Amino acid sequence: MGYSGCMARTLNPQEREFFRTVADAVFSNPFGPRREEIDARILGSSERHPHAERSHRLRTRIASEVSRLETDGIAHLDAHSAEDRAILQVAFLFLGYQESFTDLDAHIDAAFRAPPPPLASPSARHPPTFAEADVHLTRLRQRGFTSEESERYLAIFFQLRRAHRFIENGLVGRSDAMIELRRQLWNAAVSADMRIYGRRLFDRMEDFSTLLLGETGSGKGRAAAALGRSGFIPFDPKRGAFAETFTEAFLSINLSQFPEGLLASELFGHRKGAFTGAIEDHVGVFSRCSPYGSILLDEVGEVSVPVQIQLLRVLQERTFSPVGGSEILRFRGRVIAATNQSITARREEGSFRDDFYYRLSSDVITVPPLRTRIAEDPSELETLVGVLVTRIVGEPDPPLAARVLESLAQSVPTDHPWPGNVRELEQAVRRVLLTRRYEPELDPRAKRIHELGARIDVEGGTLSARELVARYCALLYRRSGNLAEVARRTGLDRRTVRKHLAEVGDAGITEI
Repeated sequence: MGYSGCMARTLNPQEREFFRTVADAVFSNPFGPRREEIDARILGSSERHPHAERSHRLRTRIASEVSRLETDGIAHLDAHSAEDRAILQVAFLFLGYQESFTDLDAHIDAAFRAPPPPLASPSARHPPTFAEADVHLTRLRQRGFTSEESERYLAIFFQLRRAHRFIENGLVGRSDAMIELRRQLWNAAVSADMRIYGRRLFDRMEDFSTLLLGETGSGKGRAAAALGRSGFIPFDPKRGAFAETFTEAFLSINLSQFPEGLLASELFGHRKGAFTGAIEDHVGVFSRCSPYGSILLDEVGEVSVPVQIQLLRVLQERTFSPVGGSEILRFRGRVIAATNQSITARREEGSFRDDFYYRLSSDVITVPPLRTRIAEDPSELETLVGVLVTRIVGEPDPPLAARVLESLAQSVPTDHPWPGNVRELEQAVRRVLLTRRYEPELDPRAKRIHELGARIDVEGGTLSARELVARYCALLYRRSGNLAEVARRTGLDRRTVRKHLAEVGDAGITEI
C-alpha cells in the first residue's frame, strides 16, 4: 500500500531515536568495531552472534518497528517532516537491503555456477534476469521511493551484498591485521561514507585506483578479486536484469610474464600488421574490461618507465590506442594494482615514476603476511587450514582439517615464519594430504630472520646502541612486514624505523 496522504501521527521520541540508530549502522563500516556496538544498541543486547544470525535478528527487529508504522499508515516517506523523512529513508533502505539478502545470495550463487559465456560472441552474452527484482522494487516504491530511486538502490543492494560476501568469505581470519584489511577493502569498494557514496560516488568509483602491497603469496590476488567483483552494476528495468554479470567484471594481467615488446599489445591490443607476427587484430585487456569492471595490474612494481608512461595516460586521460592503430579508445573501468616490491625504494632510485604512483594510489592497502596474522591470533592457522581443506576437497571436512593441523604441529616448528605466506600453507596442506607430512625449508629471507635474531642474542656487549636498535627494527619488520607495527613495538616513529632499516640494508620493505 502507498501513502494515502492523510498523516496519522509523527514519530515519537523513542521511534526517532531507534531509527536514528539504524541510520548510524548504515553509515558505519560493517567490518569495523563501531558497527558491532551499533548493532548491539539496535538489538538491545551485547551478545555476539555469527553474521548470518545477527543479520536475521536485525532484520526482524527493524521490520517489527516498520510494521508499527504500517499499522498506523505512516510507513511512507511522504508522511513525515524533512527531519524524520531523512532518518526513515535510511532505515527503509537498510531494511530493504536486509530483505534482499536471500534473493541476492541466490542470484550470486547462480552466477558462479553458470557456464562461462562464449568468448567468440561477446554480443551473445546476456546477464541473467533477476526474477525477484519486482518484489524488491515494489517494496521500495511502497515506502516512498521513486521508480528511478528504487532501481538505483536495488543496484546498490546488489553491490553491497557482493562486497560483503567476497570480502568476508575470501579474506578469512580474526587477527587484528585481517580485521583491518577487510575494513580497508570495504572502504575501497564503497568509500568510508555511505552518505556521499549513495548520492555522488556510486557510479564514479572508476576514478579511484587502489594499490595493494604485500609479500608474495600473502593474498593480494584474493583481495583484488574481492574488490574487483564488488563494483556498481546498474539495474536494467527493461530486461529485468543487472547490466552485466559480475563474474565477467574482473580481469587480471600479470605484467611480469610478458616481454616488454609484447606487453603493450596485451594491455592495449594491436592491429593486424603492427609488427612481425601480428597476423590479425588483437583485443587488449583494457578493451575487454567493461565500464563496470576492474583490471588488476599485477606485479606493477616491475614494469619499465616507458610502460608506466603508457599506463599513466590511461589513468589520467582514460584513453589509449592499440599498437599500430590511430583510433582513440576509451577506458571506463577501474584499475587495481599490486606489487611485492618496495615502491618507496623504486621511486628513490628513479625506476618508478612519482606521477604514476600518485595516480595509482587513491588508496594504498597492505595485505599482511601470514606470520603477522598467526602472531596476532594463533587460531588463524586453524581457520586457514579449514578453509584450504574445504577448497581442495570441495566441501568442509573438520576431521580431515584436524588431521592436517596435527601433522603440521608435529613437523613444522612453532616459530616457522611461513616465508611463502598463505601460498606456502596451501602447498603444505596439499603435501600433508598426499604424504602426511610437511617439512619446510627456510628460504634465504627466513634464514636471515633467524640469523639476525641469533646475532642480536649472542653479540651482547659488542653492538652499539644504534646497531642494536637497527637490527632489532629489521628483525621486527621481517617478522611483521608492517612499519606501523615496528614503530608501535619500539616506540619510534615510522621515519626513524625506515632509517634504521636502510642502515641494516633491508631491501624487503613493501610499505609506502
